[in-house]
Amino acid sequence: MSGWAIVAVVAIVVWGIVQMGKARHRADRGIVTDERGNESFGQARDAETEQEIEDLRERIKVLERIATDGNSLDAQETKRIAAEIEALRDKQPGKGE
Repeated sequence: MSGWAIVAVVAIVVWGIVQMGKARHRADRGIVTDERGNESFGQARDAETEQEIEDLRERIKVLERIATDGNSLDAQETKRIAAEIEALRDKQPGKGE
């Protein structure tokens, strides 16, 4: 094999390795490529992320109720809201493990 043929083979192998690394990196970041080669962020979410988003939505609902409650001094309502907040805190990942 001539010197130029060896250089060409090595270049092709290196190019392939780089392309595989880029594809793996794009997949890890949720970047998808369409049929024209345009890259965009996909909606790749795992179950843990979905659960965290749902927990945050529940917390926001509780905080909205607290903010729009009218600041009444009704003891039962205040205790109920406090219990909801504590229940949400207990659901945090990493607690009690």
